[in-house]
Amino acid sequence: MADVLRIHASDNVAVALHPLYEGQRVECEGFALDIREEIPAGHKVALREIPANQKVMKYGFPIGYAKVDISAGAHVHVHNLHTLLSGELSYTWNPAHPHVKPRDPETFQGYMRSNGKVGIRNELWIIPTVGCVNDIARGLERDAQSLLGNGVDTVCAFTHPYGCSQMGDDQEHTRKILADLCVHPNAGGVLVLGLGCENSGVEEIRKRMGDFDESRVRFLVCQEVEDEHEVGMDILRSLAAAMQEDQRVPCPASKLVVGLKCGGSDGFSGITANPVIGGFSDKLVSQGGTTILTEVPEMFGAETILMNRCESQEVFEKTVHLINDFKGYFESHHQTIYENPSPGNKAGGISTLEDKALGCTQKSGFAPVADVLQYADQVKTTGLNLLSAPGNDLVAATALAAAGAQLILFSTGRGTPFACPVPTLKIASNSPLAARKKGWIDFNAGALLDSKESLDDLSENLLAKVLAVASGQQVCSEKHGFHDFAIFKDGVTL
Repeated sequence: MADVLRIHASDNVAVALHPLYEGQRVECEGFALDIREEIPAGHKVALREIPANQKVMKYGFPIGYAKVDISAGAHVHVHNLHTLLSGELSYTWNPAHPHVKPRDPETFQGYMRSNGKVGIRNELWIIPTVGCVNDIARGLERDAQSLLGNGVDTVCAFTHPYGCSQMGDDQEHTRKILADLCVHPNAGGVLVLGLGCENSGVEEIRKRMGDFDESRVRFLVCQEVEDEHEVGMDILRSLAAAMQEDQRVPCPASKLVVGLKCGGSDGFSGITANPVIGGFSDKLVSQGGTTILTEVPEMFGAETILMNRCESQEVFEKTVHLINDFKGYFESHHQTIYENPSPGNKAGGISTLEDKALGCTQKSGFAPVADVLQYADQVKTTGLNLLSAPGNDLVAATALAAAGAQLILFSTGRGTPFACPVPTLKIASNSPLAARKKGWIDFNAGALLDSKESLDDLSENLLAKVLAVASGQQVCSEKHGFHDFAIFKDGVTL
């Protein structure tokens, strides 16, 4: 196995593939390099002298500038590297005219819904409209476990602290996210549980649901009945009985909507897991399927790559607003835009937001950007979509599910047990993580570095895994019964 990897021919840094030690001599593309200090796996080493104020290049793009003179063989990280990024920018569309070669659609076994959408699970969901009824929802979830089987895959309640004492965008976001979940195809039955005096009551949610199957979505206002638990259980039993008739049938991969997310990234994420996801995305899009990329702050520094792949001037303008509006959100709260890499990111070898973004956007593959969605919008256009949401794992993954994703691909270099309202398939960027956390990790993209499997082979394997999960194979988080849920909050609480 090689000691270091240079990602692009123009890079002046390489990534350490395992720990490097002071005095060690390594080879990189035919030349020898003497290591000047300990460099952890996943971190960057200077391939040649980088004078102060010169750009540091990785992925063929600048990831910052040298704060001091950096010697060849030295560790390049937060102590000697600083971001080049600034505030809102003006952009020019330079179309790259990307193209993904069409291929015949493969199939999976899914649940065809009355509106033409396809679910990959047949679950019974309890959706509170307000945090005041969370404990009622939990009690119903607990007692409704008796309904599992006979067509019901899971019974779960998506509790949250919102639905009242909210204003403006926060209130509308809560209403729309809840309405989106009420009509999600992975739910074969939904109980919408309200209190009766909240701002975002059942009628407000119902208004935002559009056309829906009234035999599969039922409403209960707790203040209007004597025993809300008894009435709620009756409704859940009725929904479960209707779900018994649901059967998996062959469905084309074009019916799949898959969310793309990363978290707990490390220095390998941008060279293994995220490119493998990108390869998968292109393969799904080539069959008429849909993928959604989010976590907008982690596009800063790589946004022009996405902008130049936009299908039209209109989509380009929407992407510009996506980026600059999110920068404006940071500025409106008097926060630093580019203080993004987390302590875990930095420990894993990511130094600046450009470094993180260039790795993050690898998940988008090479397909054209077909559309841009605002937070709480549902996907309308097949192909690669961009979605406005923050980088926070739970908030972003919930937003992907609400947008219509039946499944989330989540790459990680450090590991995480979290889930979201839909199956959350964890992809390790390195083999040690995959070996150590078998209860968290579903797919090992670290094999790209330590085996003979190619990027294309691993992307094909990931596609096969996704089709298997879409057909009913559980991911690790499902086996543990994890179903997390989080709504984006921006404004005041009354």
